[in-house]
Amino acid sequence: MKQVILESTITCPECSHQKSEVMPTDSCLFFYECEGCKKLLKPNPGDCCVFCSFGSVQCPPVQQGKNCIG
Repeated sequence: MKQVILESTITCPECSHQKSEVMPTDSCLFFYECEGCKKLLKPNPGDCCVFCSFGSVQCPPVQQGKNCIG
């Protein structure tokens, strides 16, 4: 079984602010407020969460080949 990475760096598409976050393993994060510009990030169409859209690593369920947990 593939080891799951639990930390991802989110990069804001508006201001390029970056922050490393620990991803939850029991749910997906649908909204994230950028600390730099305060923009509320939402997943891009076709992505399940903000980590899959803006993170350096996809969320744990996707890493394991599963569907996102809502």
